[in-house]
Amino acid sequence: MAQLKPQHYTSQGRKLIRRSRRDDIVPYRTKDGSEIRELLHPAQHAARNQSLAEASIPAGGRTQSHFHRHSEEIYHITRGTGTMTLGEETFAVEPGDSILIPPGTPHCLENTGQTALIVLCCCAPSYAHEDTFLLAGRD
Repeated sequence: MAQLKPQHYTSQGRKLIRRSRRDDIVPYRTKDGSEIRELLHPAQHAARNQSLAEASIPAGGRTQSHFHRHSEEIYHITRGTGTMTLGEETFAVEPGDSILIPPGTPHCLENTGQTALIVLCCCAPSYAHEDTFLLAGRD
């Protein structure tokens, strides 16, 4: 006999989703200027303490320098090439690279390639506009 899996609901009675499909998610712009799709986020999914998003930076584009007070981030480059600025360090990134961004660390990402730079972004705690602080004069 198959076991029934428990259903998860928000305090408003809305069912939380445990699985998402990238192509079903509408992208939006974050405060740093990148276009992202929230693949898993507590606001809409069963994730509780983290979020996973796919960010896209067009050829020649860059995110605005910023930091997060509370969120630790991990970037994983899946497509394209770019330059990562992490604190005072700047280095090239390419598919297969993963970058740890501790809370409070200024960072930005520039696309140096001819196609979109695609990055998986994991945040813990989950991404929030309120935890994104833009740095004027660093770009």
